[in-house]
Amino acid sequence: MRSRLRIMKINQNTVLQGKKVTLVPYTSAHVSRYHEWMKSEELQRLTASEPLSLEQEYEMQHSWQEDADKCTFIVLDTERWSGHAGTEEDCMVGDVNLFLTDMEDPTVGEIEVMIAEPSCRGRGFGKETTLIMMFYGVTKLGITKFEAKVGQENEASISMFKKLHFKEVAVNRVFQEVTLKLDVNEQQRQWLLEQTNHVEEKKYSVLNLQTRASET
Repeated sequence: MRSRLRIMKINQNTVLQGKKVTLVPYTSAHVSRYHEWMKSEELQRLTASEPLSLEQEYEMQHSWQEDADKCTFIVLDTERWSGHAGTEEDCMVGDVNLFLTDMEDPTVGEIEVMIAEPSCRGRGFGKETTLIMMFYGVTKLGITKFEAKVGQENEASISMFKKLHFKEVAVNRVFQEVTLKLDVNEQQRQWLLEQTNHVEEKKYSVLNLQTRASET
């Protein structure tokens, strides 16, 4: 368990910057905006989530930060964030999670992506977010098998995963959920590395220091 804990907390000082989106660790500074998102009945339905109080949301953020089986990033709009057009909270557009779901096989990861800001949907944000998270899972966490569970009505997400070479393997009529999977062989790995060769990895602590310095 100690090694799993180390692995899943490895992203606490990691920023992954792409062309459209930038992934940063989920901290307490992001909870308020996240809580506002999750008041949406549409997002609750699409993510199969129950509404939480703000206090519960803070508790959830803390537990996820410490959880040995979860790796979570907040998704920022790269253009706004890199242009210092607002605080991190102002630049938030969604989140992405990777869950270690098989205690017997640490190479299996379930990926979950949410682009919460309606204005950012249909613009490739979800695709790049997914690719970056897959890249991180493969290169840093040793993931070689990805799984995604998507609501049947979420046709946009199902289509996106299929474009990223995921195959539909099951439909759960009770939960109205589609399961898609991708095994990362050497060919898939090379394709993934090519799709993400523009991604820059930075230290979150250094960027925060630079931001505070520019504000003084």
